[in-house]
Amino acid sequence: MDRASGILLPISALPSPYGIGTLGKAAYAFADFLHAAGQKYWQLLPLGPTSYGDSPYQSFSTFAGNPYFIDLDLLAEEGLLDKEDLAAADWGNDPRYVDYGKIYEVRFDVLRRAFLRGRERDREAVERFQAENPWLKNYALYMAVKAHFGMKSWLEWPDEAIRVRAPEAVARYEKELAEDVAFYTYLQYLFFKQWGELREYIHSLGIRIIGDLPIYVAMDSADVWAEPEFFQLGEGNIPTEVSGVPPDYFSADGQLWGNPLYDYDRMRQDGFGWWIRRVEGASRLFDVIRIDHFRGLESYWAVPYGAETAREGRWRKGPGMDLVGVLTQWFHGLDIIAEDLGFLTPEVHQLLRDSGLPGMKVLEFAFDAREPSNYLPHTYERNCVCYVGTHDNETVMQWREQADRADVTFARKYLGLNEAEGFHWGMIRGGMSSVADTFVAQMQDYLGLGAEGRMNTPGTLGNNWRWRLLPGEASPALARKIRRYAHMYGRL
Repeated sequence: MDRASGILLPISALPSPYGIGTLGKAAYAFADFLHAAGQKYWQLLPLGPTSYGDSPYQSFSTFAGNPYFIDLDLLAEEGLLDKEDLAAADWGNDPRYVDYGKIYEVRFDVLRRAFLRGRERDREAVERFQAENPWLKNYALYMAVKAHFGMKSWLEWPDEAIRVRAPEAVARYEKELAEDVAFYTYLQYLFFKQWGELREYIHSLGIRIIGDLPIYVAMDSADVWAEPEFFQLGEGNIPTEVSGVPPDYFSADGQLWGNPLYDYDRMRQDGFGWWIRRVEGASRLFDVIRIDHFRGLESYWAVPYGAETAREGRWRKGPGMDLVGVLTQWFHGLDIIAEDLGFLTPEVHQLLRDSGLPGMKVLEFAFDAREPSNYLPHTYERNCVCYVGTHDNETVMQWREQADRADVTFARKYLGLNEAEGFHWGMIRGGMSSVADTFVAQMQDYLGLGAEGRMNTPGTLGNNWRWRLLPGEASPALARKIRRYAHMYGRL
């Protein structure tokens, strides 16, 4: 990756009159802002349909796009919706925060109107889209059956035959729920149509898109339901152990994620074909992929199913270079970032070296006044990506208020932070000026926001993934200032 910089802003965080960011006008405007600011990268969070806790890391499909991101104004311009359809709905009245409850209540009713108007007009295009996306058949049926059973997890579906995908049950539900299957298929057609047009525009500005690939998929997903053989499931497709991480910086009890674990022995049998298909799908969305929780490919934390906390887990050996080598050799034109944060052992460091992938450096982790840190900029090698903080961290101004006073004092001395420049701008300068090939900061940190701008607090449920950019905050003046920093440190 060339020396450059980028900004982390999820699609959900874009301004919109309809409760959540979309692939419409504001997305194009933010691409223009990035271009004016001299940025090469727009980093996003996962784009899949969100499920439990509204987290983009718990999606109903690793391949599908989030219907919430379909821009409604673009649909109105196509004649698929009337402005009255949009004005009548209650999208929430706080432009700063997403109200997922309100969106869930009204979004799909509005999208169904677009489906009923467009299904015949777009029939041939949708059929081509289906043929190009083999995952879509299972996903659309899964969502239709899920809706039929009141959106319960497939583990709780009352019909055992469809729960375990008995062929006769699959055929029966495909027929009985054909209308809903067509609806969920059409939503994916709309999402990828709008995404393709936006991505083409972003590329026309010389900007590349960094996207997250969560290491795990959700238990309540079409991925596990359709291909249970690739996961560690017991009788009745119930997990034996689930994912998490041990007690760490974020949580004294660790984090109990609850995702099913992979059956890597089974995956090896076809050369990790499931992973190849998954990364190929991600490459149709993104130009650079950040593999979330990379350390889990060396060893992963396995927690007994039903345990109350992640403390009860144990380390188990991952696939290591067997998998990483397949992905790096298969996808020559795709850049990959290894999210190598968390509890790192010599074996994890060796896996990163063997892979040749750039790892991550987080400035908020650097300033431990008690002991040396390899997150301090003077320790970096070029082949890494420096972040002020990620979506899981405090904003930098929140960190200033909540971190140990000795750590903040160390940061001030190390980076020469001062009030004239501004604490957050000094931290940005510290990362921007480092030798790291790539530097990324959250939009919230460019805005100097405090705790109100935090995107996610790991280990907590509720009140996450809600923050949004307000209209006008991505201003020309801010773009010019960011561009000056990028120019000064050779990142234009």
